[in-house]
Amino acid sequence: MRLAEALEMLVRTDVGMLRSHNEDAVFVNPAAGLAILADGMGGYNAGEVASGMAISMLAESLGSLIAQPAAACTIDAESIEHCLLDEISAVNLSIFNAAESQAEYAGMGTTLVVACFYDNRMAVAHLGDSRLYRLRAGRLEQLTRDHSLLQEQLDSGMITPEEARYSHAMARGDVVLICSDGLNDMIEDDDIAQILHDAGNDLALAADELIRMANDNGGRDNVSVILVKVRGAYSSPRGWWQKLLARFQ
Repeated sequence: MRLAEALEMLVRTDVGMLRSHNEDAVFVNPAAGLAILADGMGGYNAGEVASGMAISMLAESLGSLIAQPAAACTIDAESIEHCLLDEISAVNLSIFNAAESQAEYAGMGTTLVVACFYDNRMAVAHLGDSRLYRLRAGRLEQLTRDHSLLQEQLDSGMITPEEARYSHAMARGDVVLICSDGLNDMIEDDDIAQILHDAGNDLALAADELIRMANDNGGRDNVSVILVKVRGAYSSPRGWWQKLLARFQ
């Protein structure tokens, strides 16, 4: 199946109960098998500037490479992960330069989760404490590991993306949850799993209930979720990955 047919994607974001503005940014493109979430930080509106830069730059750089499927070729997980990290490093440099050159953006940074779906697999690059979970056969598993937010890491605009890469086999029926810490700080993993399970195939119901519970439990931060349901086997948009890989050969 083509990605857009095999993957159902849904996005929700909410300012929460205590914040005056939303520093989270989210993006999905089912046809490309691409989902991105960023949770910004920094003074006044600098956090939303950093997260917005990360999302817009990655959406443009990766999305511009989408093409119709080309001839079959071998696309290995290591190469794809390497390319994603190079793209993220370019975004990191842009955020760092903006923070250095404009006083109002000093110290801004953002967490990041990027999930790319290809050939029944999912490549994940993540920075910071935004998370990616997978629900499979009723069991919720956190596939990312939180990174600490030390000041020297914040000063660089993003946490250094070394070893922030993973590749996972995907199966029909899997549900992927990508979220900012405004969700998992407010809801225990067992409750997240129960909500996803109870919602069944209704991603909108699951997302709305997750945000409602986070806000009912205090809503101390912005809360954003991306849900991806694997409806069937899928292949990658070969032309896109061939172009991306060609950049680094």
